[in-house]
Amino acid sequence: MLTEINYKNEPFMMQAPGNSSGSGADGAALSGPARRRRGGGLGTAAPDFIVALARGLDVLRCFGPGLTTLGNQDLAGLTGLPKPTISRITYTLTELGYLRYHRDSGKYSPGYGVLALGFGLLAGLEVRELARASMAQLARDTGGAVALGAFDGDAMVYVEAIHGSSELYLRLPVGYRASLDSAMGRAYVAALPEAQRAALLTRLGQGAPDLAMVRQAQIDLQASGCCFALGAWRADINAVAVPFQSVTGEGMFVMSCGGPASLLPAPALRERVAPALRAAVRQLSGNPP
Repeated sequence: MLTEINYKNEPFMMQAPGNSSGSGADGAALSGPARRRRGGGLGTAAPDFIVALARGLDVLRCFGPGLTTLGNQDLAGLTGLPKPTISRITYTLTELGYLRYHRDSGKYSPGYGVLALGFGLLAGLEVRELARASMAQLARDTGGAVALGAFDGDAMVYVEAIHGSSELYLRLPVGYRASLDSAMGRAYVAALPEAQRAALLTRLGQGAPDLAMVRQAQIDLQASGCCFALGAWRADINAVAVPFQSVTGEGMFVMSCGGPASLLPAPALRERVAPALRAAVRQLSGNPP
């Protein structure tokens, strides 16, 4: 759901290191927010592409766990759009119920209309319903956090998440965005056909994952059917992920399992968790391994 979206979140972290410049519920101002790259790749040159609509969705995507209230200046910095354009967009979204305006701070937060959009998608996602039982079993057996995700523009978005242990001190919700550097992101990129992968990396430009990481993910996927992220962002976090084409015909998804290294050390992740994850995915895949 859009209310849970954050652009630079890392797996098992509510906000990426060094990205603490957002304004939270206390309304603190952003300090030099990073601008998003605009243009290119997502059909923007097509005659049927509605730029105004795309800009409105860009604004909604700025809100997330670490950025729950934002002002027009904040949104201009995050999207790269001119402030007058942002003002018109936030006015329109507020009138339609997708944003709420807070007069005391002059900032905005997601409105209830966004919830309706997110729940509408989740309610109709068949693979999510099919996956829930096997995800719950995997979470119980491993004690890890098990997530089901799909690609969304420049990140993986959780469509289901189940947590299996009290040791999981960070519990990431449905709607969380995991970067393509995550185990889930690596698995998605590695599973793409060569031409699609090259096109995606070109479109993402400087925001694309490291090529050496992509090559290693391809090697891991070919060798074991899994992709791993072992202490990639924090020394105490390990994760494994498996991509698959859903038997429901809804496209490619990735299931991941991870947690603190104290709970899921690398040997256990490779020898115990990865086979269990592959078995869970096999039930959901239109092309069983």
